[in-house]
Amino acid sequence: MTAPAGDWRLIREESRPGPMQMALDEVAAETAAAGGPATVRTYRWGPSCLTLGYRQAPETVDWAFCEREGIDVTRRQTGGGGIYHDARGDVAYSIAVPAADVPGELLDCYHLLCEPVLDAFDRLGIDADYVEESMPEIYHPACYLRELHPAHDVVAGDAGNEDSGGDDRRRKIAGNAQYRKREAVIQHGSLTFSVEAERHLGTFADPPVTPAEFGDRVVGMDELADIDREDAVAAVEGALVAWVAGEGGDRAGVALDREGVDLDRDGSWTDAELRRAEELVETKYRDEEWVRTRPGRDSS
Repeated sequence: MTAPAGDWRLIREESRPGPMQMALDEVAAETAAAGGPATVRTYRWGPSCLTLGYRQAPETVDWAFCEREGIDVTRRQTGGGGIYHDARGDVAYSIAVPAADVPGELLDCYHLLCEPVLDAFDRLGIDADYVEESMPEIYHPACYLRELHPAHDVVAGDAGNEDSGGDDRRRKIAGNAQYRKREAVIQHGSLTFSVEAERHLGTFADPPVTPAEFGDRVVGMDELADIDREDAVAAVEGALVAWVAGEGGDRAGVALDREGVDLDRDGSWTDAELRRAEELVETKYRDEEWVRTRPGRDSS
């Protein structure tokens, strides 16, 4: 499957604080809904950041640990548990597209927008796919330790790795989530490059899980392939380009897009978008009420 036709931009990896990254995801959706280009992008967390699921209880966070370790905390628009995004160990991406251009059924939409994620792992020589069957929950507040769902949880196997000793475990390597904002769909995801189990668990208040148990559920790209982080980011960006523009060809050094697509491969934010994002940071993504007060009444 390929991306819907139309105007697109690729925004290559930028390192920004977590609240700003979440604000930019929302701004990209607003731009797409208003008739501007759809956006595919990769991004990096600087500093490392814990993002809470939309209805996650703030009592599940070890706020003192996060402050002591210089870890930002914000809250996502998407549901699920908290995710620790390490400044080095996490590779993030997002896709913002008009809702009318993608399937209305959630599962179909997930599978369309996850195509470049699976392609990126394939480019890196990593055997990854949706988990075939649900896997039981280990610790509810942590997204990566919740029940794994075939709709959107991606796992990877070790059997192809020479150093694995034939270990055929399938462990979580990526999670993806969606929400709709002003007639646009935003999907963002966390791809694990390197597992930082102790820091991940440290962001939560008294989790009944050891780092070894965390490592039995979660795997990083660097454990499965001889790559550096730059390779991983390049693979994700290449997969996003191929998904939008088609594999295409090259003519006199000019990249070719498939029919009906106009992709700016060196896209950027407008000044107005950055101002809007800064506004959202101040009024939402760094706001104490948003971050430390659970919206709604659903349990987490």
